[in-house]
Amino acid sequence: MGTETLQKTPLASRCEMSGGKMVDFHGWLLPVQFAGILAEHKAVRENVGMFDVSHMGQLFIEGKEAWPFLQYVSCNNIKNGPAEGTYFHILTEQGTIIDDAIAFCLSPEQFLVVVNAACVHTDFEWLTKQAKKFGVTVRNESDRWGMIAVQGPKAVETVNCMIPGVEDLPRFHISPLTMFDAEGYVTRTGYTGEDGVEIMLPSDKIGLLWDELLKHHVTPCGLGARDVLRLEAGYLLNGEDADQTRTPYEANCGWVVKLSKENFIGKEALVAQKAQGLKEKLTGFVLTTPGVPRSGCKVFVNGEEKGVLTSGTFSPLFKGIAVGYLASDVAVGSEVEIEIHGRRVRAQVVKPPFYKNRV
Repeated sequence: MGTETLQKTPLASRCEMSGGKMVDFHGWLLPVQFAGILAEHKAVRENVGMFDVSHMGQLFIEGKEAWPFLQYVSCNNIKNGPAEGTYFHILTEQGTIIDDAIAFCLSPEQFLVVVNAACVHTDFEWLTKQAKKFGVTVRNESDRWGMIAVQGPKAVETVNCMIPGVEDLPRFHISPLTMFDAEGYVTRTGYTGEDGVEIMLPSDKIGLLWDELLKHHVTPCGLGARDVLRLEAGYLLNGEDADQTRTPYEANCGWVVKLSKENFIGKEALVAQKAQGLKEKLTGFVLTTPGVPRSGCKVFVNGEEKGVLTSGTFSPLFKGIAVGYLASDVAVGSEVEIEIHGRRVRAQVVKPPFYKNRV
């Protein structure tokens, strides 16, 4: 696909002007790196970096039954207190993962659901279909918004200079804001394992925020660093680590499943799977010999193929790290071999996340 046919975020030209090396990411033109993956990784782990995440989707759920509706389409308990946010999975009737998302309560009758870019249309169609049972409205406003994620130990301090009071916003909460004569939102979540915020503004205003962040010496970061950071922190990459062939239990996210809820899509399948036990589960690996693991690499235990990687990379903190689906009878701490370019290298089974800080 040529770049002329790719979707562009409202920050695409600014990313290019900032030195971004642009690539095709699920049909979007996005920067894979600026100064370099190692430098950008260091900026986020030690200082502050920013990511163009304008390709993410924004779905607004509205109506008197908005919260009961989200309870039905989510396996997690959706918080409905003012400004509260909840990470959850959207499931099929078979209990497999359509997408992972975050729902923010704007009011008792209005929620903002932030979804993955590659799943926007699938999520919108699925939720719209279910919404008919509850008389609620699902609006896809993804094209209207731009979004920047600011991440790192100095992220909140930096953003607070531009948005006073953001340092008082609790984790997994949302707040309305006014910037550049426009209304938007700021949330305090992240995909790196560090503290930080995401700022949503209308697409014609988000570039002004990028410019302001550059003035505050925030490092532009690309998809390459983002993938290393999120893998270190143990976050799923939808479409690779989780998809419609895997359940939350298999994806090592059983904590998002609340079987005590009266009813939700996929509950019956998950009850049965929990009772039967898992054949495979998403598992972490750290290479004990040199190599860079990648998605698709096979995992061997005592010479027998027992799994396959779904994500892998070189981590400046841990060297070769990966996650993949492994037979559930292989214990944490076990020695395994991972086949990379036809050569098997030694690795150890570990429990993700690889990196965990105080947030």
